[in-house]
Amino acid sequence: MKRRKTVIVLFFTLAFQAAIAQPDSAMFKLTLDDVIDLAITQSSAIKYVQNQNVNYYWRYRNFKTRFLPNLVLAGDLPDYSHTTRPITQPDGSIQFKQISNLEVSSRLSLNQSIPQLGTYIWASTSAYGIRNLKNDENSFSGSPFSIGFQQPLFSYNWMKWYRKTEPMIYNEAQKRFIEDIEEIAVAATHRYFNYLRVQTNYNLAKSNLANSRNNLDISETKRRLGQISENDYSRIELSVLNAQKALNQAQMDLKNADFELKSYIGLEQTREIELQIPLNINLFEIDPEVALAKAKENRKETSYYQRRLISADRELAEAKSSTGLSATLRGSYGLSNSADEFMGIYDQPEKDRMLRVSVSIPILDWGQSASTVKLAESQRDLTIYDVNKDIEDFERGVIVQVEQFSLLKDQLKTADEADKVAENGYQIALKKFQNGELSITDLNIALQERESAKRDYIRSIQNYWLAYYQLRELTLYDFEQKRNISYGNPMLNDELERFSF
Repeated sequence: MKRRKTVIVLFFTLAFQAAIAQPDSAMFKLTLDDVIDLAITQSSAIKYVQNQNVNYYWRYRNFKTRFLPNLVLAGDLPDYSHTTRPITQPDGSIQFKQISNLEVSSRLSLNQSIPQLGTYIWASTSAYGIRNLKNDENSFSGSPFSIGFQQPLFSYNWMKWYRKTEPMIYNEAQKRFIEDIEEIAVAATHRYFNYLRVQTNYNLAKSNLANSRNNLDISETKRRLGQISENDYSRIELSVLNAQKALNQAQMDLKNADFELKSYIGLEQTREIELQIPLNINLFEIDPEVALAKAKENRKETSYYQRRLISADRELAEAKSSTGLSATLRGSYGLSNSADEFMGIYDQPEKDRMLRVSVSIPILDWGQSASTVKLAESQRDLTIYDVNKDIEDFERGVIVQVEQFSLLKDQLKTADEADKVAENGYQIALKKFQNGELSITDLNIALQERESAKRDYIRSIQNYWLAYYQLRELTLYDFEQKRNISYGNPMLNDELERFSF
């Protein structure tokens, strides 16, 4: 909800800036939060994630309705045939006769599955009519009422396992939805700092070119007064050319980064943007145990590991049932009748009963049954080993990420101090050079130290924020707000509104 409010404010801010600014000079200043908010609300990546979440929702809805009663009306209306068929005579001989029939049939059935037992039950009513067009005769038959069941014995009950795993798949999909959005935030952070790094290089290149030209003007005066050698003057001229080349390259890099960032967050390419360095950093401690507990609670891996073990048990149960005794019990009870008129079907119908047990027993399969079960058992043991290893890797990954985040805080403080010292040293060196107290070589050294410190500072900020958002993605927990991360899906809301009508 906080993200959504931020995006609404951002959109109104951009619209207001566009209204008051000239079309050719509108400059939108975006923070890291602005870029992330745009990415998780209007990018093509978020549309795919939302659509995928809708797909899993309807899959779960399909699962929920799969074991509910269903009423089915089926039949042939009509079934006309005019052909020659072999007809068995009373004495057992067969003669080919031409027939011309018009048949009509219908069956209304109420079906229900009982997944806990693997049982299928039904209740139905049916009617069948045939008109012999050659003899102009009608006959009817039907079952006014019948009930039946089918019960597998000693067999694999797929419905029981399906009811176990399908809710877990949906639960994983809900967590994956949040995780995918956080992954978009990480990707947006990457592009943001790539742009910011290039933007910093561009600003440094502009500043260096301006300073180089100013130094050249001062050196021109000194040369006329004989206060500087031709060699030093040539080196200053070269520094201007190098600064111009660096600016040209920085401009090209900035255009490429600008295109990539706008394409990813869904912003028009015509809008001019400027990124703000995210200096409002709240350095805080993260308890590794809390991070690990939240990762286990919120990430899909916890459910996924359990589902893998359940699937291994399912495959073993299926292997055992397919290689041993299997039987199916079928039974039905109802009423049936035949008559020359349709209503005659319901006049004193006869009772129908049926009970059947189908059995399959393997006698000789040359060890295939035993090897099938052994293979499933071995696969289950391997799955248990893999899951335990994956759990260890997952837990270690969370702890390592928290430790790296803590180290990056110290690096950020050091880089900030180094940037300030290098900037101050460059300004002092520049003044000394302009006063003739420092050589061009020493000035270039100060310039390189300044640029290196500035880039290290930006890189440290980038590493900090990337580590933070990666930690959010790894735990699906907001450590600043101290709450689990959640997102709504407007695409799913629209689908539900249309479905309700």
